[in-house]
This record gives sequence, structure tokens and C-alpha cells, in this order.
Amino acid sequence: MGTPAGMEPGPHLDLLTEGVEHDGSGFRLLLLGDRAGGRAELAAAADRYRRSWELSPARSYGRLVAMLTSAVLAGEAGAAAAYARGALADACDSPTSCYALAIAAALVGDDALALRAVEGMRAGGEAFGRAADGLEAIARADKRAAGEAIAAIVTDFEGREHHLTGVPIADTALLVEALATARGLSPDRPSSALLPPLD
Repeated sequence: MGTPAGMEPGPHLDLLTEGVEHDGSGFRLLLLGDRAGGRAELAAAADRYRRSWELSPARSYGRLVAMLTSAVLAGEAGAAAAYARGALADACDSPTSCYALAIAAALVGDDALALRAVEGMRAGGEAFGRAADGLEAIARADKRAAGEAIAAIVTDFEGREHHLTGVPIADTALLVEALATARGLSPDRPSSALLPPLD
């Protein structure tokens, strides 16, 4: 993983790279059906992303999104949600910071805050919009809309030539699915090689 343009190398980038590597290992294990091993790697990824955020330049909100996603998929979302809300002070001013806030708010059931954050996500483009659709469906307890959002996200990921971790997996769809399932919505899941087997 190269150094992003305009960003100096340093420990925060080393930790970011480690987070991506742990994510990749976790995704491979999930796709092989090793849920316990995958979750352990994803928990390690969430830890690296949090530590990277603490050392990173201001407004590196993508690391909070990555931390929350990995923590949710690791089954360790509670502490991550509280951490992100504290880091953001329950406010956002960019699509990426609003994405992090929407996830954190959804995790703790603050649906009014989640819906406000979702609106801030939509300026980030089509991929952000699809994720926003899923998070909005969760905040509105709309099982059908959640399922439709997951299907749209999976279709998008299936059309991508490159994946950040090098592992073809629809992790955003898994995030929305996990959040919806935790709310008792259990949306329908599309059939895709980019989704790990269900328990």
C-alpha cells in the first residue's frame, strides 16, 4: 500500500497498512467459513485503525469508518461505537465523517442522529449513497429497503476490478447486514461469491 498523496510516511501509515493486512486475512478466513479466525483478524484490524486514527493528520475519517466496519464484523462493536461518537462529538461535516457517525449512531440505536448523518453521506458519491440507503433502512426499521440496499452494494462490489485488501468481498454489504440483523430485521441476502457462508 503506497503513501497517499500529500501524506508523510510515519507510524500512522504503518498502522493503517497493518489494519488493511489484518482485514485481508480476516476476509479470507470468513470466505473459507472460519468465522472465529476471521473475527480475530478483524478485531486486530479495528485496533490498528483506531491507533492509526490517533496518530494521523486531522480529518482522516476513513480510519474511523474502517475501525467501525472491522469492529462490527468482529462482533466487538460496542466500544468502537462509543469511541467514534466521542471522537466526532456526535457531529459531522463531510461525507466520510458522516459515514462514521451514521454507523456509530445505528449501533447504539440513536436513529434520529443516524438519519441526520446519513443525509451528510450522500454528497460522497454513488458508493456512499448505497451505504447511506442501507443505514437509513436500518434507522427506519425497513427490512425490505435494507435487503435492496445490500443487493445493490453487492452488485457494485461484484463489478469492481480492485479491492482495497486484495480480497474480493462485499464488506460494506456485510456491515449493513450485521447492523440490520442486530435490529432483528434479518434482510434477504443475495447469492454471491463475495459473501461468506452464513452460520
